[in-house]
Amino acid sequence: MTRRSGRNGRRRRIRWIGAFLVVTGSVTAGVVLAVQGRDAVVPAPTVAADRGEVTRDVAATGIVEPATTRGLAFGVDGAVASVSVRPGNRVTKGQTLAALDATGAADDMSDARIALSEAQSRLTEATTVAVSAACAEPKAAAAGPCATGGDPVLTAEQQVHQAAHRVGEAEAALRGTTLTAPFTGTVLAVEGGVGDRVESGSTFVTLGDTYAMRVRAAFPETDAAALETGQPARITPAGSDGTYDGEVVQADPVGTADGARVRYGVLVSLDDPPGDLLIGQSARVGIRTGHVDDALRVPSTAVHDVSGDSGTVLVRGGGTTVERAVTIGLRGDRYTEITDGLTEGDQVVRYR
Repeated sequence: MTRRSGRNGRRRRIRWIGAFLVVTGSVTAGVVLAVQGRDAVVPAPTVAADRGEVTRDVAATGIVEPATTRGLAFGVDGAVASVSVRPGNRVTKGQTLAALDATGAADDMSDARIALSEAQSRLTEATTVAVSAACAEPKAAAAGPCATGGDPVLTAEQQVHQAAHRVGEAEAALRGTTLTAPFTGTVLAVEGGVGDRVESGSTFVTLGDTYAMRVRAAFPETDAAALETGQPARITPAGSDGTYDGEVVQADPVGTADGARVRYGVLVSLDDPPGDLLIGQSARVGIRTGHVDDALRVPSTAVHDVSGDSGTVLVRGGGTTVERAVTIGLRGDRYTEITDGLTEGDQVVRYR
């Protein structure tokens, strides 16, 4: 009985050792295969140099604002008699926005016109007297037309000029009691109400030309060197599915520090702004800073060791891959223009 159990124990140990060796061999083989797979070189993909468009764009987020904003003020001091608009109202050129009590200005106008009429009458009288006196002289009458000079006439003429000047001032004062829109736009702010006292020259209504909107954006200095007036732009207002054409109308030559970064301001006009565009609304601005039609091009990921207008590409053909120096034109967002060193159809290695 003891001898049989001993033989059984030895068989069990042999079976466990065999199983361990089988498992160990499988793991070892798996590790070897994994290492071989990891070390295997997968050829990088290639793409043919072709002809097509190369573009370069920069983008930033900006704020919508009116193209023109103007503060409007009354021409004289006075009390506000009426206000015809409120913020948000759209108005047309020449429309009345607000008015002062014009009673005093109207009275001054009437008095000035009366004074001018009286001065003109005195001038007529003085001239008549002077002509009569001159023609009464025998020598003067015999000589022809009578002279009309003399101190009374000159004095009357000066009084007429002064009275006419006062009429002009009174007319300007009367016009100054009414505030009208100098252009078609949107009322942005109204600074007072009926009964308020206002001073001449103090802004009472702020008007914005919202029919000619623009976007103010700030670009990092890495993009600023390529920005200039006249470049085409695309504007996408926040919350809008539409994208609108525009143009750079101003590029600031001096940057503004924004923490550790420097940004340069740019103004972009909208060619045909939508009617629901809001002042202060954010908008995405994309500006095309470079464009070449029908360029010999390769993907930008295929060009490396770039320095100025030179770089290198790997060209594969006939089972070999060689490095070739190329001359670079426009380096775009997706493609790079090659002006020398490649021909159309060359297979270049594209790096992932």
